[in-house]
Amino acid sequence: MIVVRVLLVEDDDAVAASLDAPLAASGFTIDRAETGEVALARARSGSYDIILLDLGLPDMDGYDVCRVIRSESSTPIIVVTARSDEFDRVLGLELGADDYMVKPLGSRELIARMRAVLRRSSGTSSDQVGSDHIVVGPLSIDLRTYRVQLDDELVALTPKEFELLAFLAGDAGAVRTRTDIIEHVWDANWFGPTKTVDAHVAGLRKKLGDHGWIESVRGVGFRLAAPGDRN
Repeated sequence: MIVVRVLLVEDDDAVAASLDAPLAASGFTIDRAETGEVALARARSGSYDIILLDLGLPDMDGYDVCRVIRSESSTPIIVVTARSDEFDRVLGLELGADDYMVKPLGSRELIARMRAVLRRSSGTSSDQVGSDHIVVGPLSIDLRTYRVQLDDELVALTPKEFELLAFLAGDAGAVRTRTDIIEHVWDANWFGPTKTVDAHVAGLRKKLGDHGWIESVRGVGFRLAAPGDRN
């Protein structure tokens, strides 16, 4: 398993704690810096794959941190902040951030954005996963806009249906257990019935026209058929 090292620059303990479990579950290892000075020192070590940068730091403005890191390193930076004005977004991107997200953060969207940024920065290309798309045969999933197309026709999904489909498509052909699905699409602390997954799978099958897209694996979970698996 490839370990992805994340530098989380965040002075809010509650925000940092809310990201620990979902990032760790998705294969990320996190180091935290609570000040800009510490962030710069750690970034200069060159040992991080991606940086999540809050702008409201106690000792210096996050924009200054972003500018310095970008002048010294090509490490991908995602700004995560409460500042939602268009001016702030544009400034962050112009200073070298690779993406910009506004708090409160949805962990699944954050992880999807991180993976997209990492793919772009590494120049990785694949028939299955593009810079911000997952493509499985005629099925195209846009992780940024939450748009799904099947045979070039737009498929209208609820947010949860989209997240479920994206999770299954992220490793087409692999079986995802109900527990895995609950933890990644709902929440690691979800206490509701696992039949919720079945209900959303049923909704997806209806909207996709099924034709073998989502298969049930008895006693285990579900899989999205990989190209070549479907009749």
